[in-house]
Amino acid sequence: MSKVETSFSDLGLKAPILKALEDLGYEKPSPIQSACIPQLLAGRDVLGMAQTGSGKTAAFSLPLLQNINPELAAPQILVLAPTRELAVQVGDACIYFAKYITGVNIVSLYGGQRYDLQLRALRYGPQVVVGTPGRLLDHLKRGTLNLSNLNGLVLDEADEMLRMGFIEDVENILSQIPAKHQTALFSATMPEVIRRITRRFMNNPYEVRIQSSVNTCPDINQCYWIVQGGIRKNEALARFLEAEDFDAAIIFVRTKNATLEVAEALEKNGYNSAALNGDMNQTLREQTLDRLKKGRLDILIATDVAARGLDVDRISLVVNYDIPLDSESYVHRIGRTGRAGRTGRALLFVENRERRLLRNIERLMKLRINEVKLPTPEMLSSRRLANFADKVQNQLESNDLNMYRALLAKLQPAEELDMETLAAVLLKMAQGERPLILPQHNNIKRRNRIRRNFRDRKYSVEVPRDNISNKK
Repeated sequence: MSKVETSFSDLGLKAPILKALEDLGYEKPSPIQSACIPQLLAGRDVLGMAQTGSGKTAAFSLPLLQNINPELAAPQILVLAPTRELAVQVGDACIYFAKYITGVNIVSLYGGQRYDLQLRALRYGPQVVVGTPGRLLDHLKRGTLNLSNLNGLVLDEADEMLRMGFIEDVENILSQIPAKHQTALFSATMPEVIRRITRRFMNNPYEVRIQSSVNTCPDINQCYWIVQGGIRKNEALARFLEAEDFDAAIIFVRTKNATLEVAEALEKNGYNSAALNGDMNQTLREQTLDRLKKGRLDILIATDVAARGLDVDRISLVVNYDIPLDSESYVHRIGRTGRAGRTGRALLFVENRERRLLRNIERLMKLRINEVKLPTPEMLSSRRLANFADKVQNQLESNDLNMYRALLAKLQPAEELDMETLAAVLLKMAQGERPLILPQHNNIKRRNRIRRNFRDRKYSVEVPRDNISNKK
C-alpha cells in the first residue's frame, strides 16, 4: 500500500496561509514542517533539532501567524535570530506567508539599521517582531518595545546565538516576557547551556529531530569565481554563460529587485531570460516555468523563495550570482540541476568578504570546491569564431547556394576586390551585434592600472616644504 503524502491543508492551516504557500510554489511540507505545525497550532511548546535549510522558518512562522489576532496592534510574536542577515530573511519570509492575512504588520530589528526607522515601524504596532538579541534588548531598555501582549516566542539557531555570545542577552529578554506564552526553540546541536534554557523557559516541549538531507551531489561539477579585477558581476555572468555549454540555466540572486536587474542585463546581451520572484502571481509563475520546460526560455533568474519546488530536467547549469547566507540553501539551489540521471554544473560567485561563507559550504559538502578564472576576451573570441565556423559548415551543406552565387556578380564595389577581401567584408557584416573579435584583456588590465596609479597619486601628494610649520 502506497504511503499517502501529507499536504499543508492536512496540517490544519487555513485558506489565507494556503493561498500564500501556493503563490510561493510550496507543494508539500518538509519533515520538520509536518512535525511542528500541528503541535504549534495546538498551542504546545516545540523543541526542534534541525539544520539550516530544513524548512524550519515555515515550520514555526506558519502556525504562529495563523494564531495572530490582527485587530490587536501590538507585538504578539517575537523571533530571536543570531544575525541581522537571518533576521531579515525570517522577516521577509513572514511577510510572504502573511500576505493574505489582513491587518498583520511585521518588523525586523537589528544593529546597523537607523533607530528612527525602527521607532517609526514600532509605532504602527506590528504583531510580529523579528530581531537580533542585542538590538531587541536595547529597545526593551529604552521602553520602545512593549512585549506585554506577547503569546509566541521563537529562538532560531539557538546554538549559533550561544557561539556568538548572545545567551546572556537571550536569557535577559526571556525574563521580561509574559509568563504565559508559547515557545519554539530550534538548534542544530543541543549543548548543555541550551538544554538549561529549555528546562527553565519551556513547558514540556514536544521534541522534533530531523536528520540533515544534505548529500555531496556527486553528479554536479561545482566551482567558484572570486569577484575581483574591476569586473562587474553582470559582465562576468555574461562571459561565463557564453563560455558554458548548457541546455537551460537558473541564476540565483538574493532579492526580488535583483531578479529584474539581472534579467534586464542578460536580455541586453541577447539571452532569452526571465525573472521569477515572490511578487509574481501564480498564473505568471506557471507560464514562465512552462516556457522553461518547453524550451522557449533558456535562463531563469530567481530568489530562493520563488524557486522552491522548482523541478525542470532541462536545467544543466546553476549560477549562484549571490552566495546564500546559509550552507544548506546552497545544496538546495544546486540540486535544481543534475536531475534525471544527468550531470550538472554549478558556479558560485564569491566576494572577498564572503570567503567565510564559501568555507562553510565546503565544510558542509565535505569537499573542496575548485576556483575558476573569468573567461578572457581571447577565449570568447575563439569560441564565437568556432560557432560561426559551424554555421558556415552547415550552410556549405545546404542546397540553395547557387542562388547566392549568382548574387556575387551583381555586387559592384567602387574598387575591384579579390574574393578574400570581399569574404572578409561579408564576414564582418554577418557577425551582427556580437563581434567575433573582442577587445583584448590587456585593455582591462590597463584600465585597472590607471585606476591604481590615480589612487596612489591621490593619497601620496607631496606637501610643499613652505607649508610645513616650524613649530615644535
